Amino acid sequence: MASKRNQDDESGASLLGSTSDQRRLSVSPLPEDAEALDPLFDDEVKDLSRRRTPRWDYIPFMHDEARRRTGRQVSDSTDEKSIAGRRRRHCRTSIKVVFWVLVVLGVCNIVGFFVSLGRLLWGNDLDRILSDWGKPGHEGEGLAKWPTDFSRDIMPIACHSHNDYWRRVPLYDAISAGCISVEADIWLYDDELYVGHDTSSLTRNRTLRNLYLNPIVDILEKQNPSTNFTHPSDTISGIFDTEPSQPLTLLIDFKMDGNTTWPYLVNQLEPLLRRGYLTTFNGTDIVPGPVIIVGTGNTPFNLVTANTTRHIFFDAPLDEMWEEDDPSSKESPLKEPSSKVIRSTYKKRHRDGPSEFLPHPPPPPNPSTPSSPTPLPSNNTYTPQNSYFASVSFGKAVGRMWRNQLSASQMNIIRGHIRGAHRRGLKARYWDLPNWPIGFRNHVWDILVKERIDLLNVDDLKGATKVDWREREGWF
Repeated sequence: MASKRNQDDESGASLLGSTSDQRRLSVSPLPEDAEALDPLFDDEVKDLSRRRTPRWDYIPFMHDEARRRTGRQVSDSTDEKSIAGRRRRHCRTSIKVVFWVLVVLGVCNIVGFFVSLGRLLWGNDLDRILSDWGKPGHEGEGLAKWPTDFSRDIMPIACHSHNDYWRRVPLYDAISAGCISVEADIWLYDDELYVGHDTSSLTRNRTLRNLYLNPIVDILEKQNPSTNFTHPSDTISGIFDTEPSQPLTLLIDFKMDGNTTWPYLVNQLEPLLRRGYLTTFNGTDIVPGPVIIVGTGNTPFNLVTANTTRHIFFDAPLDEMWEEDDPSSKESPLKEPSSKVIRSTYKKRHRDGPSEFLPHPPPPPNPSTPSSPTPLPSNNTYTPQNSYFASVSFGKAVGRMWRNQLSASQMNIIRGHIRGAHRRGLKARYWDLPNWPIGFRNHVWDILVKERIDLLNVDDLKGATKVDWREREGWF
């Protein structure tokens, strides 16, 4: 058997190559005192010393494959270690950057604090006068306030506070934002006019007198004080101190039967009328006042026009006033561009200059001094003598804006409405304007203003009056 095994080994060695190519597992030789090892492991240790490398391990390509596999494992391990090292370095760098940024900000705050403290302690006389002006015992004592400071520094702008009674402070929020028109919905119950959007929101203390009529009287009394310097024949000042001639429009929406509600409203407006605060029609001319009352909703037009003199005007239907462009007018005829051309044109106009949304709206129309020789249209049912606004739902009259763009036909509708209202001497207004997305809403506002709409019907006072909402890229 031993001779046969030796022959097999020699034949295998001759087939696989020389002895130098034969690779075997190297096992360390047993120590000299192997016999002194623990007897329980003696047999196993001796067996390991006699064990030979498996026969297949002599095959060259098998050995090379194992070596390549081991190399890949080592390479992967090295890559992982280098990536982890880079991450640690980046983390340390980021921490250092944040740390030094905080240090710089802290130093700036400390410097600013000491600078402010220095100004407070060692300020010049001008700083002291400006900070203490009007205070008791200082320069300007008793001179810091004016009698008409109620609306000081508020610039009136052409916006209408839609559903104004929903605001945290009805009427006053709109005035502080500069709106020249507010809206109140009235309901007649128990001989009293209540204000609310629907019957479920009505309360006993939210009446037309409490929320609007009495506050308006109080404001106008402050804006028109009786002093040694005033005279009864002086022109009555309006609510806005920066522009006393600008009237405030109170749009009253009749929610119930108009014929029944009408006499109650006329009776409650008597304090304003008696003081000369209401704009009236005396039979021939419009007599301007600081407040204009306009009825909408179920307001009966026949009662508005029943008397030759009136102080309640009508909100006319804007959709009945559409007119084609007059070829003889100075304005160029309406073109029919595509919706993309319309939108790009507005963007170009916006880049060329500021919005045409003027902070100082024009005064109310006066029929005695027409702005142009153009006669009134044949359909002259609604005139400045009986109407003030011309309004319609934007969604119903203009339609839905597909792909957030106005088509040429929709632009034609808008221009025809505004043209017809202006030729009648009325102020055009769209309600039910889109509110979201914000950029889409602003885009519609921008278009209406550039087409010279008279009032923007808004729910978001801050967005309309405090933010530059003019058209920009994107809808959000």
